Amino acid sequence: MSEKPSVSDEEWAAFVEAAREQGLGTEEQERALRKVRPPKRPKAPKAPKRPKREEPAGWRTGPAWQEMNGRAPRRRKAKAVVGVTLAAALALLAVRPQLVTGLLPESVTSALPHSWSEHPEDATPLAAETARPTAAPDPVDPDRPTLKEPFRGSPALRWADGAAGIELPEAKATGWMSKSQVAAALRKSKDFLVASNLDPAVVRGGRPVAALKLIDPKQPEVREELERGLVTPTEKNDPSSLFSRFKPSEVRPVGTVVKTRGRMTVEKGAGQAADAVLVHADVTFVYPLVQIRPGADEVARTIVRRVVVFAFYPGGYAVTKGRLVLHDWRSNVGNSSCDRPTDGFYHPAFHEDDKAAPVPAPSATGPAVDPYDRSKTLDELPHGCGTVTRS
Repeated sequence: MSEKPSVSDEEWAAFVEAAREQGLGTEEQERALRKVRPPKRPKAPKAPKRPKREEPAGWRTGPAWQEMNGRAPRRRKAKAVVGVTLAAALALLAVRPQLVTGLLPESVTSALPHSWSEHPEDATPLAAETARPTAAPDPVDPDRPTLKEPFRGSPALRWADGAAGIELPEAKATGWMSKSQVAAALRKSKDFLVASNLDPAVVRGGRPVAALKLIDPKQPEVREELERGLVTPTEKNDPSSLFSRFKPSEVRPVGTVVKTRGRMTVEKGAGQAADAVLVHADVTFVYPLVQIRPGADEVARTIVRRVVVFAFYPGGYAVTKGRLVLHDWRSNVGNSSCDRPTDGFYHPAFHEDDKAAPVPAPSATGPAVDPYDRSKTLDELPHGCGTVTRS
């Protein structure tokens, strides 16, 4: 049983006529077509105690070298196929572009408008994350990002922009807090995440002024620790453990969008924070960056997943109304150099920095990790320096 031809006689006749009229395969035609590709409560006020926090080693990972492996040979093969099919494809494209885009190699269809492609990259926004995912995001076309499309080839393409990705749950009365108090606590916690990770001045390496102002001054050991770290960063007191900052003399953000995905939960405290209500925030931020040098056009993405716990205490505790008590915080960072000395900034790696064989840096001894996988807790991830499977 013969299959129905994909091109009818009438369409083929139109194709042949167009080819004759336009000059099949001529440089003039190709140039023309290129133009259209587009405490229990104390008796006296008492400052809340924060459990001793052992700073985790942090998962700072190098560039996604796996993205490079095998891509060059495939691209070279694709170019060879283009050389055989380009002349006929160009002529038919002038008549019915939708008939041939599915037959062309990726190196050609990637230059066409999405409306011409049968399988454009899915950019449909994802629904809000209301619970921990059960698996990592599905694989996507691993094509490299560009200055115009900095999230191309990334699961983050479907994530929300900026603060919209920090989802707030429905407020419910919890512990000593009423529904309205919980709602206010959630909003204040989100304000801190925005000020510390999305403020353009902070991302470009500036001082996180607004975020610091939100921290309760009656929690001096935390505020003073962060202030010291911003002036003199150390491995144990690194401000990048809480603030997303990139060195302005090295890189700059591409565009104004940071992709985000995450959720917040509320629960009654336990242990030393038994009288408190705790707000847990678990959010991943994706930053596209380009180097500060003439002609730089390679886009690298750094993925930062933060878990921050805020504690809200009832009256009788030495806390400041409207300010935040940081109970705990930790992070997981994908694509920030492991070999650079601690200076309070993230240092994304670019493929063009290393012209040698695509192998992990000597310090990247840990296993590979998918930085977009939000199905595991940070405690379930390996610590140390490793590689990322994608960025």
